[in-house]
Amino acid sequence: MNTFTIGGVHPEPNKLTADKKIETLALPKQAVFPLSQHIGAPAVPCVQKGDTVRVGTRIAEPGGFMSASIHSSVSGKVARIDTIVDASGLRKPAIFIDVEGDEWEPSIDNSDKLVLQNNLSREEIIDRIKNAGVVGLGGACFPTHVKLSPPKDCVIDTLIINAVECEPYLTADHRLMLEHPDEIIVGVKIIQKVLGIDRAVIGIEANKPDAIELMQSKMSMVSGIEVMPLKMKYPQGGEKQLIEAVTGRQVPPPPALPANVGCVVQNVGTVFAIYEAVLKNKPLIERIVTVTGKNVKNPCNLKVRLGTPVSQLLEYAGGMPEDTGKLISGGPMMGRPLMDDTAPVVKGTSGILLIPESDAARREERNCIRCAKCVQACPMGLEPYLLATASEQSDWECAEENWIMSCIECGCCQSTCPSRRPLLDWVRLAKNRVGGIIRARNAKN
Repeated sequence: MNTFTIGGVHPEPNKLTADKKIETLALPKQAVFPLSQHIGAPAVPCVQKGDTVRVGTRIAEPGGFMSASIHSSVSGKVARIDTIVDASGLRKPAIFIDVEGDEWEPSIDNSDKLVLQNNLSREEIIDRIKNAGVVGLGGACFPTHVKLSPPKDCVIDTLIINAVECEPYLTADHRLMLEHPDEIIVGVKIIQKVLGIDRAVIGIEANKPDAIELMQSKMSMVSGIEVMPLKMKYPQGGEKQLIEAVTGRQVPPPPALPANVGCVVQNVGTVFAIYEAVLKNKPLIERIVTVTGKNVKNPCNLKVRLGTPVSQLLEYAGGMPEDTGKLISGGPMMGRPLMDDTAPVVKGTSGILLIPESDAARREERNCIRCAKCVQACPMGLEPYLLATASEQSDWECAEENWIMSCIECGCCQSTCPSRRPLLDWVRLAKNRVGGIIRARNAKN
């Protein structure tokens, strides 16, 4: 089986919810919509306090080219436009809506009927995706309409569907393939039409044999789409790692993009959202979220309206275990700790993970012993020990010179460090500082 060649680790999969069918969570009493749910400029509110909205009503418009619309996932009244503490612990602007029923915009097809007919032009498809506020659901939340408009000098020949889901514990993409394979196929065909290409490859890690078998049986009746089983290795779902595993091509360092090697990568959840946006006129207002953990009473996969507080997901899963040491949005490798359970589900919320105190407690950090395990594990070929040291010493120039902006924050380095150094924390800090320096430099030029 194919895989990438540089670095990588093999964490315990812990796919506790792989056999748990998707269940629909009840509506919240109040939904909260942060205006920054994507890479790029925050969205700009287009509603005011007291306005009445339906499910699917646009409540915030893109704040620039690299931005995305936000739609209400509930019907009710805008209570206020205020701030909320996000996963990083910082206060960010948000729209609060008091729920009053479940009235949908009449233009949305909310039925389960499969739609196959697509007579739209490329431009019309991209407009629908943009208007629906679709972003990458694999974690980065890159605005999808931008990603499907690669530079004109890049010749795209391969669409890669990221169905790897290599992050431990998470099974949202796995269940989506098992329960909605036909919609995913239609979504892939829509993207192929936009890109004007015939080849698409769905990459699935080998620990999902049921999904591989089902998708392969479906593809036997479809031309132009291949299912490729991939060897289990983290971070197989990283965009550059997946491109190498599927095509053998390596994406050069930034500012190079996957498009520079002829590839466009889309998460399988994004493909489903594209299908709904284009053929059902349905904005991105809900997503599948895995709620899991070793001591969680009822680990599950839930279809959740955006804006729903995490506390409601935890209640459905049986409540927060007493020994919980950390509450994480995402998985254990790349997820971000939540300050508390009042945070809302946003477009990038793939999972809610509860880690026991025994696993969450940090052990005493020791000095680096120069073992180079972090270097061997880094899938980007970087030197994490050096980048972390540069960050500790506020040497941003050294960090930039050693390609810190190429780091994908996968956590492989920190997971292998025998000295228990918080390498990823230091690297994230340096990336933030160096990124700010680069933006300021570009603004001056």
